[in-house]
Amino acid sequence: MQFSEIWLRQYVNPAISSEQLGHALTMAGLEVEAMDAVAPAFSHVVVAEVLTAEKHPDADRLQVLTVDVGSGTPLQIVCGASNARVGLKAPCAMVGAALPGFNIKQAKVRGVESFGMMCSAKELGLAEESSGLLELPAEAVIGTDIRDYLQLNDQLFTLKLTPNRSDCLSIVGVARDVAAITGAALQVPATASISPVASTDFKISVREPEACPYYSGRSIRGVNAAVATPDWMQRRLERSGIRSISAIVDITNYVLLELGQPLHAFDAGKLQGDIEVRYANSGEALSLLNQQQANLQQDMLVIADAHGPLALAGIMGGLDSAVSLETRDIFLESAYFAPGVIAGKARRLGLSTDSSYRFERGVDFGSTRQALERATALILEICGGEPGDVVEVKSALPTRKPVTLRYERLLSVLGIPLERSEVSAIFARLGFAARESDGRYEITPPSYRFDIEIEEDLIEEVARLHGYEHIPAIAPQATLAMLPASGSELNRAWVRDALVAGGYQEIVSYSFVDASWERDLLGNNDAIVLKNPIASNMSVMRSGLWGGLLQTLVYNLNRKQPRAKLFEIGSAYHKADSGYAETMRVSGLAYGAAHPEQWAEDERDVDFYDVKAQVDALTHGRAVYQAATHPALHPGQSAHILLDGKIIGWLGKLHPKWQQHYQLPRSTVVFECDLAPLLTVQLPRYQEVAKFPPVRRDIAVVVDEATPVQALLDTMNDAKNVLISDIALFDIYRGKGVPENKKSLAFLVLMQDTQKTLTDAEADAVMSNLLALLKTKHGAELRN
Repeated sequence: MQFSEIWLRQYVNPAISSEQLGHALTMAGLEVEAMDAVAPAFSHVVVAEVLTAEKHPDADRLQVLTVDVGSGTPLQIVCGASNARVGLKAPCAMVGAALPGFNIKQAKVRGVESFGMMCSAKELGLAEESSGLLELPAEAVIGTDIRDYLQLNDQLFTLKLTPNRSDCLSIVGVARDVAAITGAALQVPATASISPVASTDFKISVREPEACPYYSGRSIRGVNAAVATPDWMQRRLERSGIRSISAIVDITNYVLLELGQPLHAFDAGKLQGDIEVRYANSGEALSLLNQQQANLQQDMLVIADAHGPLALAGIMGGLDSAVSLETRDIFLESAYFAPGVIAGKARRLGLSTDSSYRFERGVDFGSTRQALERATALILEICGGEPGDVVEVKSALPTRKPVTLRYERLLSVLGIPLERSEVSAIFARLGFAARESDGRYEITPPSYRFDIEIEEDLIEEVARLHGYEHIPAIAPQATLAMLPASGSELNRAWVRDALVAGGYQEIVSYSFVDASWERDLLGNNDAIVLKNPIASNMSVMRSGLWGGLLQTLVYNLNRKQPRAKLFEIGSAYHKADSGYAETMRVSGLAYGAAHPEQWAEDERDVDFYDVKAQVDALTHGRAVYQAATHPALHPGQSAHILLDGKIIGWLGKLHPKWQQHYQLPRSTVVFECDLAPLLTVQLPRYQEVAKFPPVRRDIAVVVDEATPVQALLDTMNDAKNVLISDIALFDIYRGKGVPENKKSLAFLVLMQDTQKTLTDAEADAVMSNLLALLKTKHGAELRN
């Protein structure tokens, strides 16, 4: 929100400087993002009139002017501007003037004395380029300081408003807050009802009263749309960042800035039949004012006549019914549209308009009729015409429910002493209807403060009006004690530290992702679709983190990074029986060489087992891997990650088609698992250290090729023989001496007794038992 300080001070003029005003607004929650001077510093420039203009005797493009500057004695000035002529009023910099970048001195120009300089907008620092002198209106008073005449001693305030304070998207809204903050008197422009001279021929039908609870309009006949917009209005519009277009359009924009109510004027001669407010029909289209062809959807509210849509409600008018300089009759519209109906529609069409920006956040329905009357008065004053009567359709407008504030709760939250009289005075300055009884305030906010809904909103209002800078920073005083921490529960930071120690780098990506990622990469055909996505490629909520990792990998490869090890800890989302569920997950990706280039080891690509080792570290070696297929993973190199018998994630090499899709020339291995199971660990248990030597026995068995090694390990470990301390695979053999479709697996078995040295007989008994189990469950035969 950008506005002129002079315009603001017309409505409220506190006795403080511009800098103090900016500080007061910022400390009251209306952050002043920038304060810029309208014009650079210059002096001794006045309104002047050209009395005579004669050709320079020694230069074809120069003229010798006689200029009246209001001092009683005309000045002779040599000027080269093409538009210098007798009767012209323009700025004149007199001798001694300091202009941006240079000073004015008495000089001779081609032998002719010159006692000043006629100025263009560029020379005054008001424009980057100009084609001639800055022409002033005929009524400009000669000798007036140009800074005063053009109100150049002005500041442009730019507010960075939070979405809940759309009541300050107008000069009057900001003025109300300034009056409440400073206690200065508020003088808003008076708006009287305009007496109709004729009737309004158009009838209004609102078919969607919930979307448009209030719609009003009136005809104004016989306007002069070609009349020039007054300089004062153009100046205020331009300083608010709005380009002057034509008188009627400028007036609607002016009222928008002044009162915060968007308006629209239709060329009445182009309307066919009565006005109807409805949702768009399937297949309807509308040519907008910016000449964009909008294909309307059925959830878009339109203003229509018998022929079809005239305007996109609350966003932009149509080109076919637009006001032009030839317009003689208009229909002026002022309406209140529900924020939820307008939200997101402009962005869907690639638009961003002042009207949609306000309607999405909420417009004061209490000033809708006032804005219509204000705009009518300005049109009659500037363009003339005959006003018709106001036609309006009103249904159930939003209500401002009373909000209760407890005095003790206020003091508890703010932590400062406040008298009840001071609290009541703050609500009075804000214009809130307040009733206090037994330490409880019943506050009914005005129509323009739709952000006041709960007790905390009122506490915030008291705090900001009291002044955040007046709330002292008091160090808390409390007895601090360390909270109990379970030894079996790890902090999330442990997972991050473990991955960083393994050479991985953390990324943070959006939770909003492309629908194709979910469908193709993760096989999720029922993704959570966003109602109002910020971009077309961020339209659904992610159910996995691989998409962000792959996107980051491609970004780095495009910048010549040869290898990458990335991880992310973030939320994944999916539909559940009761609605939606959120799960914290950790995901990792390794690409390229397994290790940085070095002299001690030949380069090789990262493989499945490199990443499996990292997952083992995260699960403290408790993970079990079970072959499974996933749409994103290589069918022969992918597995479920199981912990305590439950599937917690996936591990595998990226599928060749995705390698090709992302143009990845080298191996890419990924993993992802739920975070919560990784944070639960088994407490260390005391185990007596044996004083007697261990006994090692090796066993080699022949099994079917399809029998997984893990199955045999599980069988032997499940025997739970107290003498066995460790079992591990140390060899796999296929070839001579082993039948086809068979493989030989060799295991080492460590046995130890804490009370004595094991005998050969005891060790052989254990090995016989293990062999019997393997033969029974897996058909294993002892290899000869």
